[in-house]
Amino acid sequence: MFGIGELAIILIVVILLLGAKRLPDLARSAGKSARILKSEARAMKADSASASASGPDAVPGAQYSVRPGEPMRDAGPTTPRDPEGRPPTAP
Repeated sequence: MFGIGELAIILIVVILLLGAKRLPDLARSAGKSARILKSEARAMKADSASASASGPDAVPGAQYSVRPGEPMRDAGPTTPRDPEGRPPTAP
């Protein structure tokens, strides 16, 4: 990819463009970004491992009224009802 000579030239150009005073801040922010990226990658890996352990049909964060794989039961009427259970009347 790059040899030592090319990397040295790139480093010299960066020092000339940014100045020596800004390089520590640049390195610090790059280190913070790398740590954040690593922690997010670990969290995603842990989430995918817990999702695969809970089953192939499970959705993370979902709450089921029945267990995955069981047949769904009738949820009841889908039309709106008044408090006494009668369908609404036309106006």
